[in-house]
Amino acid sequence: MAFLNPPGLYDPRPNGYSHLALVPAGRALICVAGQGGEREDGTLPASFAGQVRQAFDNLATALRAAGAVPADVAKLTVLIVDHDETRLRVLAEEVARLWGEAPPPACTLIPVPRLALDGMLFEVEALAVGAAAGR
Repeated sequence: MAFLNPPGLYDPRPNGYSHLALVPAGRALICVAGQGGEREDGTLPASFAGQVRQAFDNLATALRAAGAVPADVAKLTVLIVDHDETRLRVLAEEVARLWGEAPPPACTLIPVPRLALDGMLFEVEALAVGAAAGR
């Protein structure tokens, strides 16, 4: 997989994403449903940062079940209740924690007024690249 930030577009890396993800032909797509900050027992951390951390941990768990890791993610879609620059920084820090020095995936952030569960502040879904299709 290749990640690109072409000339003529601003550098999105400080905000935790790349503009383009190129998926090689013949690779399988792994579609991960939106993961919120719910712990295994269904409870939510009270803080936004706690929910973001748990949601990305949940994403990593889902990816492992498909034989993938965060570096296999081509695209994220992020939903944030009451989005602001402070919450964007929390998101960027969490992406940096999981992707480290590797290029971050393409990402779309969508501010929303509410999510599925009372108290839910963050949700992330992913498209990842798996082994060759049809295996």
